[in-house]
Amino acid sequence: MYKGIPQNDIGIRTDVIDNMPKPEGMRILVRSMSPNIIACDEIGSKEDVEAINYAMCSGVNGIFTAHGKDIEEVCKNPYLAQLINNHIFERIIVLNLNQKGESKCISL
Repeated sequence: MYKGIPQNDIGIRTDVIDNMPKPEGMRILVRSMSPNIIACDEIGSKEDVEAINYAMCSGVNGIFTAHGKDIEEVCKNPYLAQLINNHIFERIIVLNLNQKGESKCISL
């Protein structure tokens, strides 16, 4: 976003929440816009996980990113481990930084 305008073509049926904490934005979207999908990057805090649980329990699908060398490192974050252990995610895609374009899908 730059001055409230998306800098990539995201389509006319996409809304972007900018300049507010991610958890608050997710809750506002669920309550006021009835989204089919919420996409959010760099999740990892307790508040992020609570908002994701709220969205998923409200019937909203999600696409989320988290950073880590591998799934084991991501699971060292207790909040992300909680999401994974509670089977909130249908699948996890791990990108291989050493091999451009290579990824591994983990079905849960």
